[in-house]
Amino acid sequence: MISEQRSFGEPGTTSTSPPHEPSLTKLVAGIIDDVQELLKAQMELFQAEVKEDVRQTKEASALLIAGALVLLLGGIFLGLMLVHLLSWAFPQLPLWGSFAIVGAIMFVAGLVLFVLGQQKFASFNPLPDKSVAALKEAFNGRFRSHQTADGGKT
Repeated sequence: MISEQRSFGEPGTTSTSPPHEPSLTKLVAGIIDDVQELLKAQMELFQAEVKEDVRQTKEASALLIAGALVLLLGGIFLGLMLVHLLSWAFPQLPLWGSFAIVGAIMFVAGLVLFVLGQQKFASFNPLPDKSVAALKEAFNGRFRSHQTADGGKT
């Protein structure tokens, strides 16, 4: 293996042209281009994550709204009917006892739906943590690689 000694302008040695080093403006332009590409990719990832989070939020909201509607409408319309039905079916049961039984049943049904909705909301984070972390990591990595290519000078 022959090693070639590279020196510039010394007499009696092989002269080769210096390696092409990009200028500062080219390095800055490269950094700007890389940042633009990175931001574009991160925005696409961010949009995809937001779409998924919106879908999950809609599902959880539907459960919460369903629970609220059951508590409201079921408690008013069916509750009054069931109270009077119990009072008619069991004449020895006082009216307030009928209200207590029907109210307890409606309360438990609404509570179950509400807890299901809360669990659905707790199962995901609405913030795009993956995109933010990837953006920070990629930006820091690109910045460091351009610093080393420039010899630490910016």
